[in-house]
Formats: sequence, C-alpha cells, structure tokens
Amino acid sequence: MEKLRFIAALWIAKISVIALKVTRHNGTNFPGVVAIKICPQFMKHIGKPKKVVAVTGTNGKTTVTNMILDALTIDGKSIADNKAGSNINSGIATSLIQNASLTGRCKKEWGVFEIDERSALRIYPFMVPDYMVITNLSRDSIMRNGHPEYISEILTRYMPKTTKLILNADDFFCANVAPENDRAYYGIERMDTDLEKCENLIQDFQICPNCHHRLEYEYLRYGHIGKAYCPACGLKAPEYDYAGCETDKVNMTINIKDSSGEETYRLLNDSVYNIYNVVCVVALLLEMGYSRERVKEFMSSINIIGSRYDFEEYADKTLYMMLAKDRNAFAVSRVFEYLSIQPGEKEIVLMNNNYSDAATWSENTCWLYDCDFELLKDDSIKNIVVCGPRAKDYRLRLLLAGIEKSRISWCEKEMDTPQELELFEGDNIYVLYGTDSLDLKDRVIGKMRTVLKNCEGGEKL
Repeated sequence: MEKLRFIAALWIAKISVIALKVTRHNGTNFPGVVAIKICPQFMKHIGKPKKVVAVTGTNGKTTVTNMILDALTIDGKSIADNKAGSNINSGIATSLIQNASLTGRCKKEWGVFEIDERSALRIYPFMVPDYMVITNLSRDSIMRNGHPEYISEILTRYMPKTTKLILNADDFFCANVAPENDRAYYGIERMDTDLEKCENLIQDFQICPNCHHRLEYEYLRYGHIGKAYCPACGLKAPEYDYAGCETDKVNMTINIKDSSGEETYRLLNDSVYNIYNVVCVVALLLEMGYSRERVKEFMSSINIIGSRYDFEEYADKTLYMMLAKDRNAFAVSRVFEYLSIQPGEKEIVLMNNNYSDAATWSENTCWLYDCDFELLKDDSIKNIVVCGPRAKDYRLRLLLAGIEKSRISWCEKEMDTPQELELFEGDNIYVLYGTDSLDLKDRVIGKMRTVLKNCEGGEKL
C-alpha cells in the first residue's frame, strides 16, 4: 500500500513540475511539499544519487554549494542539486523528483545539496551524505536558532555515522559536531588583520566546555572564529588538515597546505568569510581524491554567483551589490566590517529588511541590536540610505551607534533610493539586500544604472 502511495505521490509531483514550468514558476519546493503530503515516507522511497555531498552551516553554505557544483560540473559529473529550490526536506524532495524516473530511480550519479541545519532530522534518516561540509555555526534568526550550540546538538544527534565531515577548525561549535564521525579540519593561519580580543557585540563561545574557565585566543577574526584554547585545562582548537596561509589580496591568491604539500589557489573575493569558503571547498575536493593540480584548475574557473556579490563601473563611480543576510546579525556585521576597510569614500543603501512579514514580526528589529552598526562610523562612509518598512528602525539603530544625523538619508520607498545618493566624484555605492528582497533589489539596481549612466560631474540627480 505504501509503495502505491509513493508512486502516486511521485507522479502527481512530476505533473506539478510540468505545470510550474509552463507557468514559469521553476524555483519552488511545491512538488516536494505535495509528494510528502501524499506520502509522508516519500524521502525514504525516492531514489538517491550514488554519491552525495551535503553542505550546511549558518553562513556561506549557498556560496560553498555553488562552488562545489561548478567544480563537479567542470569535471563532467551528472549532478542532482537543489540550487533552484529550498534547502529543507521539501526542497531536497523536489530535486529528487525532477531527477527521478517514473518508478523513482535516480537518474543522476552525484547529488550536491545545500541543507538547512534544522532539517537534519527530516533528511538524514533517509539520505546519507558521503561528505558533509559544515561552514560555521553562529547566531542566526532568534526565532529559529536561539544559539549555535543548539544547532550543533541537532547536527550531532542526526548525523549519519558513516558520513565524512569537513569542518571549520576555527569554529569550536562546528569542530565539535558528531565527534565519533571521521573528519577533516580546515582553517586559516594567522593573518595580519587578526585581533587579540573580540570587538564584536556577539561572541557566543567564551567559556571552556570542559572546565568552564574563560577561553583565550592565539588569534581571533570575529565573534568566536579564531584559534581558541583554554589556559586552565589545555583544551584547544583542532590542528588543521588543510591550512590556508600566505594570503595575497593583491594577486587574489592563497596558499593551502596539507600533509603532502602546498599549492596556490585563486581567491574569488578578498573578504575573510569568502577566503574561508575557498579553503573549505579546496579541503573537500582534496578529500574526495582530486589532485592539487586539478583542484587548482577548478578554482581558476569558478566564481561567486551574481546574486551574492557583483559590481559595475560607471566612469568615476562603482556600484556594488552585496547580500547581507537579513535577521542574521553575525552575517551582516561581517559585511559591515568588509565595507569599513575597503578603499575610497562610500555610500551605503540598506535594504536588507525581512520583506516577507516585516510589518508584523518583532524579530526584524531585535536582531539589529546584536549587529555591529558601530562599524559604519568609519569616516570613509559619507552617506547611509535607509528605506522600506524598517527604515525608521535602521535610522534609530544608526543613531544609537553614534552615526551623525547628517550622514543618514531616509526614504519610504526603495525605488526612491537613487535620489538620496550624493553621487560625488569617485563614489563607491554599496547596495545591501537580504534573501527576501532579491527581486526588489533588481528593480532598484535597474533604476540606479539609469541614474549613473546619466550622471555627469558628480552632481546629484
């Protein structure tokens, strides 16, 4: 009976895939929702790829997943992925439906899936990854993720014992997931920009889990990310199996060494979090058996997708587009930190609101007070434009961070933000947007392009 229910769910879901394509709604998890509703054990019966790579973590998992996909595609692999859908169980089910025969057999050899951390209990009992990459575990949306330790425990509880883990050794939460599993650690050796103590509002891992003494750091990047140790009991961060070293931000390269040698790889972006993403992907590909030379070829050919980061030049001005994950103070603080150290004078447009329910969800303001808006006090930032349903909340938070009123511009509608820009000579304009505002971002950027093309002499239009 259950087998018949599964086949019925599969066929109805496949029909919905066709209907969605006809109506141009391709990026949706609806087929998976339908299938699981009809057959609650659908994930158990649907065919899986022979080899599965899963990527999870608070930040960076989409970028890392896309980099892995690009590398394996270059290598000619046949891959099922959830790039166009969601990263929960219904999104994974949708991908498997799209890549299944009418009897449920998977037609792809490989699967590369981005997986939400809290979906572990709904996915891993039915699909066992050969490799699991965990980018980091940090504070996220408070209503979903009260603390990274909570997420670490979920992953540990539901992680398949045969899965090989690729873990960030510079993140104690991440490094301690599923201690019985086979694992490889990656990290970045001391950098010139490293700190001696945390300067961020968020530092979630401060106390030794063994003896409860305060942890110290050989070097610290941000939050709890760095080389931690306990001076009382001797607990320390794991040693690197894959160590990023000698980062060259001029030539955009990084040397990564392992037990058998060292190689130079291309960097995709000079931000610290994207440097971690490169080291992470290189570690995975080497663990999968690719040679350093082949991995170097992969890294020379892949890029960060435009929805995450992009820029365009107009005469003496540059327009940057950067994802700053809304409701995630940790991720937005990293973007603010990156902006504050970029050369040149800048203007920033903040439109990374939670647009899906910004008018009713109180969390959309509380995360602002964990976020390091103080980083925007840098003298190189001349104008900050706030807009949309949370514009007044942003303005209040900026004022509390000590930013002068004269440097804050406000408009109710996002499409009016180009009129609030100063557009001075040599201007660097950064538009920050969240995951809920990608379509709106495209419309705003379209209007900004028109303004910049028509701008002469740095005059405000």
